[in-house]
Amino acid sequence: MAEMIVSPIAEILLGKLGCLAYQEARLIWGFKTDLLKLEKTLKTIKAVLLDAEQQQLHNNGVRVWLEELKDVCYDAEDVLDEFEIEALQRQATVNRGSITQKVWNSLSWPNSVAFRFTIGHKIKKIRERLDEISANKAKFHLTERVDNRHARREREMTHSFVFDSEVIGRDKEKEEIIELLTKPSDGDDRNISVIPIVGMGGLGKTALVQSVYNNERIDQHFDLKVWVCVSEEFVERPLMISIIKSLTGQNRNEMDIDQLQRILRDALAGKRYLLVMDDVWNENAQKWMDFEKFLLGGANGSKIVVTTRSKRVASIMSTTMDGNGYNLEGLSIGSCLSLFMNCAFKAGQERQPNLVKIGEEIVKKCGGVPLAVKSMGSLLLSSTDEYEWKNVRDKDVWNLVQNENNIMPVLKMSYDHLPSYLKQCLALCSIFPKDYQFNNFRIIPIWMANGILQSHEKNEELEHIGIRYLMELESSSFLQEFMQMGNLVCFKMHDLIHDLVLSISNNECSMVNSPSLVISKKVRHVSFVDADIIEDGLPSFVSSIGHSRTILFPSDEIKPDQSFVDSCVLRFPRLRVLDLNGSNTEVFPKKIGNLKHLRYLDLSGNRKLKKLSKSICKLQKLETLVLSGCSELKEIPRELRYLINLRRLSITTKQKCLPENIIGCFNSLRFLGINGCENLEYLGGDIGSLKALQTMVIGDCPSLLSLPCDIKYSTSLKTLSITRCEKLNLRIEMEEEDSRQDLNSTRIQLQSILIRGLPNVEELPQWLLHGNTLESLAIAECPNFMALPESLQNLQSLQLLGIWDCPKLISLPEAMHRLISLRRLGIEGCPALSGRCNKDTGEDWHKIAHIPWIILDREEIKSPKY
Repeated sequence: MAEMIVSPIAEILLGKLGCLAYQEARLIWGFKTDLLKLEKTLKTIKAVLLDAEQQQLHNNGVRVWLEELKDVCYDAEDVLDEFEIEALQRQATVNRGSITQKVWNSLSWPNSVAFRFTIGHKIKKIRERLDEISANKAKFHLTERVDNRHARREREMTHSFVFDSEVIGRDKEKEEIIELLTKPSDGDDRNISVIPIVGMGGLGKTALVQSVYNNERIDQHFDLKVWVCVSEEFVERPLMISIIKSLTGQNRNEMDIDQLQRILRDALAGKRYLLVMDDVWNENAQKWMDFEKFLLGGANGSKIVVTTRSKRVASIMSTTMDGNGYNLEGLSIGSCLSLFMNCAFKAGQERQPNLVKIGEEIVKKCGGVPLAVKSMGSLLLSSTDEYEWKNVRDKDVWNLVQNENNIMPVLKMSYDHLPSYLKQCLALCSIFPKDYQFNNFRIIPIWMANGILQSHEKNEELEHIGIRYLMELESSSFLQEFMQMGNLVCFKMHDLIHDLVLSISNNECSMVNSPSLVISKKVRHVSFVDADIIEDGLPSFVSSIGHSRTILFPSDEIKPDQSFVDSCVLRFPRLRVLDLNGSNTEVFPKKIGNLKHLRYLDLSGNRKLKKLSKSICKLQKLETLVLSGCSELKEIPRELRYLINLRRLSITTKQKCLPENIIGCFNSLRFLGINGCENLEYLGGDIGSLKALQTMVIGDCPSLLSLPCDIKYSTSLKTLSITRCEKLNLRIEMEEEDSRQDLNSTRIQLQSILIRGLPNVEELPQWLLHGNTLESLAIAECPNFMALPESLQNLQSLQLLGIWDCPKLISLPEAMHRLISLRRLGIEGCPALSGRCNKDTGEDWHKIAHIPWIILDREEIKSPKY
């Protein structure tokens, strides 16, 4: 069931057409009229796109119309990119020749006439296609819509009753929630506590709360109980009518809101009540605050339980200490199997061992989601045919369960609620294998390369937008095992979400696991996840997917050979992302420069590559270049400095010193990684000139002796990680005559530091701790580290301090107690220090007793309350 998501692409096009560079270009190249008409037509179409994207679910004609529009938008984006690429190439040429005149003044070159003719023809064709599509939209009666997330989607109303026998494997969670509801109030003046129960659709939130609601202890504890199903429409009047009807049995539809609020407040006054608000989607904090005031008149100890799929909803409504509510996890395999067997076999029916074994494999596909388990079990009710059981085991859940009472419509409802740009993000995640461990440094540059990250605020960093998108997806329960450590974010996509998203986007995204797989000719994002696919040469379908923008090899098992790499370069001229991680090419194709749209190139883990082609400097749009793990790479070519758009660079080289005037030329660089450079002794002296650099990671460089002096003036640098550099000394000579020394505004102001495996480090140099910006400090495996400086007390922003395997560190600074922002302290492998930090008895306990969360040698000796 493929869906077309077009509105983000149209927005990107309009953004490009409206920016100053394109306004100048269309004047200079003589395309003003054509481009203005194209922009006007696109704006007219975009106004109805959100409605069209909603209508396609029920109207195949609209879906086909959107598919045609999407093709034109992609082609138009390619043409607009050619303007930008031409400008960047000329700017690079200007830089090489040390010419200072502006790019757009150098238009008298011989190729400018040919370029104008070619582009002019393409623009005309696109405008004609777009005009035809615009004319066809009238027959669908589309209307303008501001936000498709608030289109009404019906869901069956819930109620408060459930048989306890239907709630399997939730005894622990049930007891914990009952404890939360019956424990004494924390003394909040409002007399009520709000406890959200959060989790993805199908986890059994409603059934669990139904079981709690009907528990005898709950009946005895509360004077009143109310159950209301909220769903997507969070409107005061209908909610009050529902609550009053549940309390009094009377329907008050005829009353206005003032009369209703009086009746509601009178009914709750002085009573300890339990209100369950099931299936809440409202993310408008003001709406909740306006409604909450009608519920404040109850007795102390009144509780409101909210079930929701959104962590943002939980954070808005929760009164728990951590502000996040109760996070419901998936069922255990054992509980899932019990539930599955109850659904697949009738009472008293023999459970054949061969079927039980297949059943164990089936429930593993369900990822601990009870509704998925029930859906799969119900398919096999009363069946004893082993072939049928194996058929269910071997197919994707999405292809098996489609009726309205099963899991996929429940998850689809969550998906439909997402904005279009997040649907695009999920689609690109779906071409990675199930259970893939994502991180932000891997996926955000891929989103960026495909133009998904769009800033709505001036000067907002694309990397920050990517993190915000991840947070939104995590808040909506689409991501799991979500962990954030400093500026590293790791997560996985639930198997069922993976199935859902891949099935919806299969016309555009394909995960290839068989040479005989039939995929759409219009597919634009492809991953190869099985080594057999390329073992006998190129699959036959490769020649038909020339429009592809993304080629990935996410599995370490697949190592593309020279032939496949050559084919990628020749057959996919529109590529934005080319990930050849682990390839075995000794020579990289010279024609790599022809991939003029390329933004992301990953050659990491290639242990045969000795030299990069100089034609790589033609990739003027390149934003990410990954060369880490290329252990035989002799040198970083000087021509690399012409990649003026580069934002992320990871390198491994056999050089002793990075060449001057290369790294410092990357004015857009945000991330620099230097790893596995066995011979590297010096980094070169121009890193301090990287005015946009935010993250620097140095690792496994055993010969590295020192850092460049000017690093202490990298004012944009926020994260510094240095690991396993045995000879490195962190001291930097501070020259008195340096006139910048006393200017605080020109000195490094780090937010996160990781120092690991540096035997020469005995203490932290002052330049590292300059300013009051540091939020996270971790020191590990430094056998000679002896003392934290007393100046640590100045780090009033420090929130996390971790110290591991530093046996010579025996005490903490006396002024530790002044670090009032410090929220978490971890100490491990420091025997003397751990002894001094023992709770209540240690000599240093008074220095750290104020810290809410303390872990000593993996034992949690103090933690924040729930």
